[in-house]
Amino acid sequence: MLKNRNCPFYLIFFVLVGAISFIYGCAAMKSPEGGPRDTTPPKVLKMTPENLTTNFTAKKIIIEFDEYIKLSNEFKEFSISPELDKIPELKVKLKRLEISLSDSLEKNTTYTLNFGKAIVDLNEGNVLKNFSYAFATGPTIDSLSLSGNVTNALTGEAEIESTVFILPLSRDSLFGKKRAPIFTLTDSSGNFKLKNLKKDTYKVYALKEKGGGDRIYQQISDEIGFIKDSIVLDKNIDSLRLSVFKEIAPNFRVNDRKLNADGSIFMSFNKKLNNPDLTVIFPPSVDQNKQFQFNKTKDSVSLWLADLSFDSVKIAVKDEGKTLDTVKFSRSKRDTYNRVISISDNLEGGNLNPFRDLTISFNFPIKNIDESKIILLEDSIPRKFTLEKDSTNLLKYHIKYKWRAKEEYILLIRENAINAIFDTKNKELKRNFTLADANDYGSLTLTVEPADTSKSYILEIVNKDNNVISSYPIKKKSLVKLNNLKQGIYFGRIVYDANSNGIWDTGNLKLGTQPEAIWYNNKELSIRANWDRSETITIPSVAPLPVPKPKEKVENNNSTRPAPSNNNQPTGNVGGFRRM
Repeated sequence: MLKNRNCPFYLIFFVLVGAISFIYGCAAMKSPEGGPRDTTPPKVLKMTPENLTTNFTAKKIIIEFDEYIKLSNEFKEFSISPELDKIPELKVKLKRLEISLSDSLEKNTTYTLNFGKAIVDLNEGNVLKNFSYAFATGPTIDSLSLSGNVTNALTGEAEIESTVFILPLSRDSLFGKKRAPIFTLTDSSGNFKLKNLKKDTYKVYALKEKGGGDRIYQQISDEIGFIKDSIVLDKNIDSLRLSVFKEIAPNFRVNDRKLNADGSIFMSFNKKLNNPDLTVIFPPSVDQNKQFQFNKTKDSVSLWLADLSFDSVKIAVKDEGKTLDTVKFSRSKRDTYNRVISISDNLEGGNLNPFRDLTISFNFPIKNIDESKIILLEDSIPRKFTLEKDSTNLLKYHIKYKWRAKEEYILLIRENAINAIFDTKNKELKRNFTLADANDYGSLTLTVEPADTSKSYILEIVNKDNNVISSYPIKKKSLVKLNNLKQGIYFGRIVYDANSNGIWDTGNLKLGTQPEAIWYNNKELSIRANWDRSETITIPSVAPLPVPKPKEKVENNNSTRPAPSNNNQPTGNVGGFRRM
């Protein structure tokens, strides 16, 4: 009891409130902090009526989970097969999902509800993939299944989370116009399985969507795979093989066009061109001093017009001398442009490949270069060098010099050494680099033996990221030597060049043609520093069925590489190493 009668009441009040708050604060429960992040998707605890119920008469399905859930993109992800005139209503109530069937159901019919990636947990968004629920309105339920694997036609890698769907032959004409209700997603090994199917004739497709995930094929962005012949499903089918590929667009189209802030023009196309060209058709006077550079794959171009006094300009895109499209650009005469010369090089982590020139590239066509303002230092001493313009790329130049092993170099490009189009100047640039040790490189000698010399093939050497390092046409037994390869892991793959045109031809959905076959020799062609490796590759007369190569994570690296494969496919004979 407080006995100090002179203590003001309001002070007594605040002391009591503070004491009570302290007591309750100490006793309050706090959420645990830290700990591993939840990566587990929701688990189904109970379904009412039970999954695979026959003689189904319920109007509502209740599915209970072990944690709070929410729906994600349910209008795209969810489907019911056969389709109903009225889409079932999905509602989430804490840990429960309620599906209301507002439409009348057909008699003696099996219905399958596919949720795709629609069900996720509330807090972390972990996805319950490929969840489905099936019931039958009659005494029996459809129980046929179809399973297999999806790979990439070019790389041979397993396609993860590709959509595999089937269409009854009676509604195959709707393909590409309406989402398929019977679908599933491939797992981390590219495998898939469709269940609770009825006896029917189907077309089978695999779809790798670049974005959106609406299960509608968009030729401009998506990859497609298909089984050419329809499948009569009267028993379980497994081991189906589908390979997805990017179709070559049947009709040319300019995908992207823009007049950049520096006054240059950029265009990208929906297909690669063979012998492309650009012509300014209006105003014709602007065409005279134009400069342009197509990219390596000839499906995009940068264009520079010396005269920017026009209000609008029309440019004809041509291939093999034929005009494919005419593109119009407009500008205001009050437009101003921000121009800065940027310079890139071919150095690798501050090292120059000892078997290459030092290459510098610009973002503008160059009018002239003051070579007195470009200084190459070796041991702090200026050295004479030769500067050569690339024969095929107007933005690229080569610095030729007799480089010395392990020496340290400095490339100094003084301010205003470069004068580009629009009289754009450069700022000073300095590059420090060392010539890499030639002993860090090795050689690979391949003896390539076709079993059938009446056919044409292409040998492609790819690195662990599936980038093509080099390619060689093969028609008979050949000796292929690759010199000065940087140590690392490489693979050989064989393209069965059916039309002998020297390139890999993709498939065509409309024509029903598959991509040209590729055989992936899964033997790792490891290159060791200062060693010469010899191997023999015997090409089978018929390309073996593709064996999916799973994507294996590389430690401390975001890239992936094909994992070694032990399978019964023919492989190159084991060769050996010898020190160079």
